[in-house]
Amino acid sequence: MPDSPLTHEIVEYFLLTIVQVAMIALVFRPMERLWPVEDWPDRRITAIDRSYTLIKLFGVLPLFTYLILAPLGNLFGGGSDDPAGIVSVQGLVPWLGHHPVLLFLVYYAIQDFIYYLIHRLQHAIPWWWALHSLHHSQRQVSCWTNDRDHYLDDLLEALIVAGVAVAIGVPPVEYALLVLSGELLQNLSHANVRLRFGPVLDKLVVDPRFHRLHHMRVDPERPTLHACNYALVFPLWDILFGTALYGEKVRPTGVGDPMVDADNRRGIIAQQLYVLKRFRAAVLSRAGWRPGDVAFNARYEPVSVRDFDLHALEESQVPLVAQGLKSTERHNGAGS
Repeated sequence: MPDSPLTHEIVEYFLLTIVQVAMIALVFRPMERLWPVEDWPDRRITAIDRSYTLIKLFGVLPLFTYLILAPLGNLFGGGSDDPAGIVSVQGLVPWLGHHPVLLFLVYYAIQDFIYYLIHRLQHAIPWWWALHSLHHSQRQVSCWTNDRDHYLDDLLEALIVAGVAVAIGVPPVEYALLVLSGELLQNLSHANVRLRFGPVLDKLVVDPRFHRLHHMRVDPERPTLHACNYALVFPLWDILFGTALYGEKVRPTGVGDPMVDADNRRGIIAQQLYVLKRFRAAVLSRAGWRPGDVAFNARYEPVSVRDFDLHALEESQVPLVAQGLKSTERHNGAGS
């Protein structure tokens, strides 16, 4: 490969990625062994999340950044050093160009706010939840869980975030750095470790206890409790919009819906295919476009939680029938 600025950027990206994976494997994993929130004698279902992380960091993310984002940036008249963009941050506030660290923090705050809004929609819109539910199906949330996603979900999210990045003039190399640094913080926030940042710092940066509450299973006694802590890096967004939850005891993670929990018995390819079945059924149904919490029936269609007994679904782990009002009789009702 000829020597060029792009070559150097790609090399820097992979060096940073290697450092990130080393941090997960050599720092976060030992922390999980020493100070676990939950003890898992068998960690087999966490192994698939490690594969998701390696595929995303070494394959999906660099391909998207340098094959899609970089050409888009050039299309709008920018290079790696140009403050290009439809609404360039540097164009609006020129002096930021002389303060690269502060400019990077501004980019970071904008990106994190966009992620917060996307995350709210991923939970609110049933067809998008059909995709995002794969991330929440993991019962053993660990430092590898952050990248356990459906690739269509990743694509929708990346197109929105990258579109904003291009619009405000973020160069591809800084976009990659934004994503990688955010990923590393999210690897830590997903870690199965008893770690809190304290009563001040935990209001500034998401810590593992804060984010673990976001992954809690739905409590039938308090069915809206889990609608919290959507922020990925800065809890400020949850605090501002009233979705921050502090002081609650640690709860089991995962999803009570048996159609989603079944993801834990599948490999990556099967997970991707079955999630697409949920997505297709949701997109094609009216219920898939009505905001609100849902479970998926035996035909993969979304059913509002108002239309069935959460207690019964949690206890039986038997998928709902097509009408969504009772458990299907084709299953034997065995527990999870």
